[in-house]
Amino acid sequence: MPGATSMVVIGITALIVFGPSKLPDIGRAFGHSLREFKNAAEGIIQDDDKKTPEDTTEDKEEKS
Repeated sequence: MPGATSMVVIGITALIVFGPSKLPDIGRAFGHSLREFKNAAEGIIQDDDKKTPEDTTEDKEEKS
């Protein structure tokens, strides 16, 4: 995880590269993408949790 100094450097670099007018839009797009990624990851985890022991034994038999 980046420290505070690294975050400041990244922020200043983004400000220089994209400019102050586009930075809020880029932040929103990044936040939206991150939220979609987290929701997809949670969905995959929940799908794995929903598997019943019967499903697991069938998978093992198919692999053998």
